[in-house]
Amino acid sequence: MNIVVCVKQVMDPDTPISAFIVDEAEKKVIPAQGIPPVVNGYCENAVEAALQIRDQQGEGTITILSLGTDFVMDVMKKPLSMGADKMILIQDESASNLDASGIVNVLSAAINKISDVDLVLCGQQASDWDNAHIPMGLAENLELPCITSALNIEHTEDKLIVQSALPDGYQTFEAPLRSLITVNNLFGEPRYPTLKGIMQASRKSPEIWSIDDLGISKSDLEPSIILSELKIPVSEGNCEIIEGEDDADSGRLLALKLREEKII
Repeated sequence: MNIVVCVKQVMDPDTPISAFIVDEAEKKVIPAQGIPPVVNGYCENAVEAALQIRDQQGEGTITILSLGTDFVMDVMKKPLSMGADKMILIQDESASNLDASGIVNVLSAAINKISDVDLVLCGQQASDWDNAHIPMGLAENLELPCITSALNIEHTEDKLIVQSALPDGYQTFEAPLRSLITVNNLFGEPRYPTLKGIMQASRKSPEIWSIDDLGISKSDLEPSIILSELKIPVSEGNCEIIEGEDDADSGRLLALKLREEKII
């Protein structure tokens, strides 16, 4: 079974707010100095799902696919050190200006270029923009059935049985082997790379593609969304301390204040 896992390099979600800088004129986030990027957490869950499916089958090929600029190889090779077989990086400066529709068109063309893809796995969403647009668009472009928020995937001889997370439980779906599935963080903790895996990953060189290698027209890269403004939200609040002669009096004054503000 040939599995493609779409992976994204993102800013570390634990970056302190003091190091988070937005260039409002250019409408982009400035990478924090001294804090390396990471593989998106949900994407690591998707890699773990692929590895578990391969473990169930006893064979298969897992290809990591990513689109972006300024890849940090020590970061991007983590899925390889976890056990993935190979990696394709679409590294192109124009990728920094693509919106969700452009990214979908590029990744779709790349997946079509990879021969004999049986299953496409994606993280549920990315921790930077948090939109979850890409998997849905890929499924549409590739004409694949799509199941979201998977917390368990069972591979049988002729179908997939997928448990999809709900706020109060889960629902179970059957899907053909050729599908697109997004993976939830409830799937389980991604396995930690072993020393052997790290050494094997260090000897593997990612295959580098450009957008031009995919034969995509310029119209496929035109934005569908116009970003009008990007800035860090400002939270403002006022705190009023209510003090009485004793606790009971403070409670009475608080109740009067809440009633005055029509909160109670």
